Amino acid sequence: MSQQIVPVKTYVLVFASLIGLTLLTTGVAFVDMGPFNTVAALVIAFSKMLLVLLFFMHLRHSGGLVRIAVLAGFFWLALLIALTMSDYRTRTWTSAPAPWSVTAPPTHP
Repeated sequence: MSQQIVPVKTYVLVFASLIGLTLLTTGVAFVDMGPFNTVAALVIAFSKMLLVLLFFMHLRHSGGLVRIAVLAGFFWLALLIALTMSDYRTRTWTSAPAPWSVTAPPTHP
């Protein structure tokens, strides 16, 4: 089985990119962008995840079966998040019971 030889320069560049993106994440945390703070943090995290998957986990040079396994993992994660969010969004369907009242009339004669 032949494996792709990746030059050390590539690993160093990817490592430097990961360090730069980590510093960018820290910098974005101190800047108030309103609701876009979360979006910016997720975009940076997604970029770091892609770099790790493609270069350090060698997904870039792997075969089709490994890519299918990674896609199945992402599908499973998306399914779990969707089910969790559907449960969270339907929590308000049942109304909360009314609080006890001291001034309510007695129910027994």
